[in-house]
Amino acid sequence: MVTPKNDCIKRELEEGELNELGLPHNPKGIGYISTGFPAPGLRRTVRHITGHDAEGKAVFLSTDCGDHHLIMGEQQALANILYSTSETPVDLNGDVDIERAKTHEYGTVVRMIDFAPNELTPMHRALSLDYGVVLEGEFELILESGEKRIMRQGDVSIQRATAHQWRNLSGGGTLPGRMMWVLLGVKDTIVNGKKLEGFLGPLTPYYEGKEGYKSENNRVAK
Repeated sequence: MVTPKNDCIKRELEEGELNELGLPHNPKGIGYISTGFPAPGLRRTVRHITGHDAEGKAVFLSTDCGDHHLIMGEQQALANILYSTSETPVDLNGDVDIERAKTHEYGTVVRMIDFAPNELTPMHRALSLDYGVVLEGEFELILESGEKRIMRQGDVSIQRATAHQWRNLSGGGTLPGRMMWVLLGVKDTIVNGKKLEGFLGPLTPYYEGKEGYKSENNRVAK
């Protein structure tokens, strides 16, 4: 295993010392995201949804910041669900997919998450194929095997139902960061003769009971 050297890590701040944004450093990120979307220090993201008018011309149907914002943990992360679908191929007729996206937020989904400085997620596995992109900051992807990779702005991860953690390294662990994922449902996956089981641990309360979540195998994407 080779872990790429991270040559951009700055010295670690003391708790309470001001970071580059003039905010007190909190090594655990607890309480960092208390005001909702976006996280302090990150820019507002705008979502544009297109469609067709009565003449069949392409038009913008809406412009907003998304309609599913969910603060996670002890105000350490914030999910912004930008869109979702409940079937493939997607039915666009009558714009029904737009309404379904508001109620099927945990089906196939495009999700953005703002992370507090130095936030480390629990080890977890979702039974889905995840395309992850770093939008702002720098992150460490940690796999169950102990292997690690540093991801910087524009880098992409393709996660195939693998157990993992994320750590926000932005500004040497002193600044917020943002990633975006597209999650796709997968068939039962067999590894070494055994069916993979999902586990979300402390993340379970944020998914349990939502559309597309099945508690027996921790599916968060259809």
